Amino acid sequence: MAFDKATRRKRIQRIIRTKVAGTSERPRLSVFRSNTGIYAQIIDDTTGRTLAAASSKHVSVEEGNGVALAAAVGKELASRAQEKGISKVVFDRSGYLYHGRVKSLAEGAREGGLNF
Repeated sequence: MAFDKATRRKRIQRIIRTKVAGTSERPRLSVFRSNTGIYAQIIDDTTGRTLAAASSKHVSVEEGNGVALAAAVGKELASRAQEKGISKVVFDRSGYLYHGRVKSLAEGAREGGLNF
């Protein structure tokens, strides 16, 4: 049994990674959420390379909170993926609940043109 959030998240993350893997046709969109920011990258697991990445450190939002910032990160990631010819991905929430900033990033990526 997991005793703290970090141990629980790592356990869930291991379970998710056994089921979700990125290929060259459908890479994995991985999310990392910290207290101060949110980061996302598109990874091809067969070669182990990052194809596109975006973070809240390089995206600015005039109004709103972390949820609005996460949506902007999702849109930025989608535009970078479209430049590389990526339109379909597999979403990897990395053990975080699909709620709040993680959900907002996913919806922003969908609005930007990614399919998952």
